[in-house]
Amino acid sequence: MSKNITPYKESSLSKKEQVTQMFDTISGNYDGLNRVISFGIDVKWRKKVLQIVKASNPKTILDIATGTGDLAILMAETKAEKIIGLDISVGMLEVGKQKIASKKLSQKIEMMVGDSEKMPFEDNTFDAITVAFGIRNFENLEKGLAEILRVLKPNGTFVILETSNPTKFPFKQGYVFYTKNILPLIGKLFSKDNVAYGYLSESAAVFPFGEALNNILKKTGFINVVDMPQTFGVATIYSASKK
Repeated sequence: MSKNITPYKESSLSKKEQVTQMFDTISGNYDGLNRVISFGIDVKWRKKVLQIVKASNPKTILDIATGTGDLAILMAETKAEKIIGLDISVGMLEVGKQKIASKKLSQKIEMMVGDSEKMPFEDNTFDAITVAFGIRNFENLEKGLAEILRVLKPNGTFVILETSNPTKFPFKQGYVFYTKNILPLIGKLFSKDNVAYGYLSESAAVFPFGEALNNILKKTGFINVVDMPQTFGVATIYSASKK
């Protein structure tokens, strides 16, 4: 299970602490590297998430594991009155705050340090909740999802964008080669943290996707769970709701 995969194998810190340390270290060039690694396709995937959220007309949106705020900023295209971006990495949030200020969105988007498994919000607070490339970094996936269910309003919209593994030839073989060999190499060349991009590909390889993640969402209590594989299955968008 993904919770056994940690960035720093020799470290005695918990996964949560290690992930925080890793993202603080790579925050400065995270955005640029992401565009390179995904060939810019991640922008298209996020826009699809936006369309799903937009259709539900939310007034309040929470973006968990917001990082540098890419998805939270995109959510400003909805008619939402308040958008909160939550993350455990202060380094990533600082980059996000600068981006938000430069787009003059500081009144609409609030960046907040917080733990997705223990959120400082009342039950049934948000109309929509999103997580892009973040749930595989949860220390305890089931606990994190239960917490999301708690703060989501009844009939609210929950959307996940996460990496997945292609299952068909030749995409499966090509993807395995790329994530095991090319991705960590790019990370080492351009990142201050040699192990970060090795961890990101390693954690993606073992994280449940498709029907397996659907079942975990249903077991947690989510309803209307749907998965939508993207770009030959290298990423998947999941949407769900709450009774």
